[in-house]
Amino acid sequence: MPVNEPSLGLTDILVKLADEPDGDELSLVSVVETMQGRGFGPLLLAPTLMVLLPTGAIPGIPTLSALLIVLVAGQLVLGKRTPWVPGRLRQASFEREKFRAAVARVRPWTERIDRLLKPRLRALTVWPFNRIGAALCLLLAAAMVPLELVPFAAAVPALIIALYALALAAHDGVMALFSLAGMLAAGAAAVHLWL
Repeated sequence: MPVNEPSLGLTDILVKLADEPDGDELSLVSVVETMQGRGFGPLLLAPTLMVLLPTGAIPGIPTLSALLIVLVAGQLVLGKRTPWVPGRLRQASFEREKFRAAVARVRPWTERIDRLLKPRLRALTVWPFNRIGAALCLLLAAAMVPLELVPFAAAVPALIIALYALALAAHDGVMALFSLAGMLAAGAAAVHLWL
């Protein structure tokens, strides 16, 4: 994404998707294209929410979410400008009217999130720092797999990744620093437990 292009908040992205007039179906491919390089943040956020919500207690969900995080963060580490979506997911679509209704329901929450996020210290959310953050997300995702054995323990790395995903989506370097602090604290705690 060019440095001079304004960032969109999560609400702006959702509303843009909901208001696009191309047909009755909304595909995952069009979601990624509409995000215009901000696709990594929202696509990284989605699997973390599966772990942070009560669904995270379902066996297998943290591991599945970790695999999705690795898919998205790995592409960012490799320097891709926009996320690649596997073939099966490219075919996935859902009714735009249902999506619009969902956007209307979550909008008060996304607007609250947007008030906290703003483009600042933008350099921390673009190359090369975004690749470093994505590499740390890979490590946290790997930690989620064994943590699945302890109920809701995988929520800790998922929350840290969620903060970083929001930082990428909004180009908020301050939020990126918060997530980096969380990553370092989690790493220090892991080293302490292993020693």
